Amino acid sequence: MGTDSRAAGALLARARTLHLQTGNLLNWGRLRKKCPSTHSEELRDCIQKTLNEWSSQISPDLVREFPDVLECTVSHAVEKINPDEREEMKVSAKLFIVGSNSSSSMRNAVDMACSVLGVAQLDSVIIASPPIEDGVNLSLEHLQPYWEELENLVQSKKIIAIGTSDLDKTQLEQLYQWAQVKPNSNQVNLASCCVMPPDLTAFAKQFDIQLLTHNDPKELLSEASFQEALQESIPDIQAQEWVPLWLLRYSVIVKSRGIIKSKGYILQAKRRGS
Repeated sequence: MGTDSRAAGALLARARTLHLQTGNLLNWGRLRKKCPSTHSEELRDCIQKTLNEWSSQISPDLVREFPDVLECTVSHAVEKINPDEREEMKVSAKLFIVGSNSSSSMRNAVDMACSVLGVAQLDSVIIASPPIEDGVNLSLEHLQPYWEELENLVQSKKIIAIGTSDLDKTQLEQLYQWAQVKPNSNQVNLASCCVMPPDLTAFAKQFDIQLLTHNDPKELLSEASFQEALQESIPDIQAQEWVPLWLLRYSVIVKSRGIIKSKGYILQAKRRGS
């Protein structure tokens, strides 16, 4: 992997932006780790294997071009939705803001997901709670810029429905009362509460908000874990120069059967100072 790694390292040393997409993990075959124990472990494994696969297929032309934006993917796993089957599929995504306080990241993420899957719009997008400083409670003010961008994406018909994650009854009520486009769902982490809080359940029922469960960790992808995965896959780089901005996890489900047809990750990272 030495030559591959050197070529990848040279490209990353000159690029400003990295787009990494796994393609459909169900198409990975031999690349797939049998049973990742956590979402974080699965994600890290996916990042490393995508980088390894991409670096093994770098063309001499790409090295000569030194593009500003690197598209890093597992080419054989890329799978667009057949337009004739689009109505039969539900395309859902969960968006994690990692190292960016820019709400415009959300449009980039949704546009990229639509492009990757070959669709005009996503059926639903849930936003994970945006990063805040330790010891600070999430407030409506933290959520507002991100929610406004989601509302813009609904109004421009890029998303049909939008939802939240890990909001308690007070936070959800404040968002609901303020928002123009109301949240249609709220994910609750059952690791933090084995039973749905009654006040949250009552509020959600009153305003027709679907309560869903999830088991994502508080921090699915940290800057440090991304840099470690990058360094292990491509030793010839200054991994600490790269910062992940956002991560989107998508799934495509056959509506009539409830079967997952496709799932994968897309992320964007930037080189510091670029």
